[in-house]
Amino acid sequence: MRTVSSGQTRGRWTVADIPDQSGRTAVVTGANTGLGFETALALAGAGATVVLACRDVEKGRRAAARIAERAPGGTVRLQRLDLASLASVRQAAEELRASHDRLDLLINNAGLMMPPYGRTADGFELQFGTNHLGHFALTGLLLDRLLAAPGSRVVTVSSMGHRVGAMDFADLQFERGYRRLAAYGRSKLANLLFTYELQRRLGERGAPTIAVAAHPGGSATELSRHQGGLVRVLARPIERTFAQTAAMGALPTLRAAADPCVRGGEYYGPGGLFEVRGYPRQVESSRRSHDAAVQRRLWEESERLTGVMFPV
Repeated sequence: MRTVSSGQTRGRWTVADIPDQSGRTAVVTGANTGLGFETALALAGAGATVVLACRDVEKGRRAAARIAERAPGGTVRLQRLDLASLASVRQAAEELRASHDRLDLLINNAGLMMPPYGRTADGFELQFGTNHLGHFALTGLLLDRLLAAPGSRVVTVSSMGHRVGAMDFADLQFERGYRRLAAYGRSKLANLLFTYELQRRLGERGAPTIAVAAHPGGSATELSRHQGGLVRVLARPIERTFAQTAAMGALPTLRAAADPCVRGGEYYGPGGLFEVRGYPRQVESSRRSHDAAVQRRLWEESERLTGVMFPV
């Protein structure tokens, strides 16, 4: 049995505080790099079977090999998943359902940050379609496997960027003018609206599954690769000074996924100044994210757009 440190009493929750995950199965989207990789590595190190759900299979294989080398006590598997294609989401869900009667953790981690304007295979604005709708569909298609596992969790990774987001149901796809940051903020706000509405539905049913959200603060990952060259150059000194490592940035997600004290509907982020860096703690999201009417409206629109209906 894996021992757990007393990190919570120190106010510094770390990977050493993850309880033994033996016998548990976690699906982590975007697990081949950055926050997803560090999340998968830590869960595998705690004894879990971890499914790396990745768009690029070759990168996924390399990530799986690195995890297997560094965390030999865990089991690592690979699943192709392109969140920008509902056909791929459905195929991945079908394959996961065929190989797993139950799932303990679904970590909706993958995402895009401020790319040039683009559309998914289904015609959705790329950030909204990938960051929100792809994960919405995947969660709905796998939820019965999570409901079969007592203590299961859906953890969705949002961002501090959700605070600049706003829902415009008359123009969800930014057809009237695309602004990278506004679209990113909307997709990350949607992650929180989805989490809170999912938790409300699970709670009303008395389900054994909870929905939790997290954000990494300012972390040095590949997420910002779509920013222009000049922006990246100017941002490097700031990143070196303030950004934390991907391993630190993954801690809020890991706490949301594994801390026995976590409750449904909570939100975790770094505990330092302005939530940019630091050890994870429960934090507050924006007022907009708690608008119950908007939560319900987004849910209904997401079901309509994806064609995925939830069993709750």
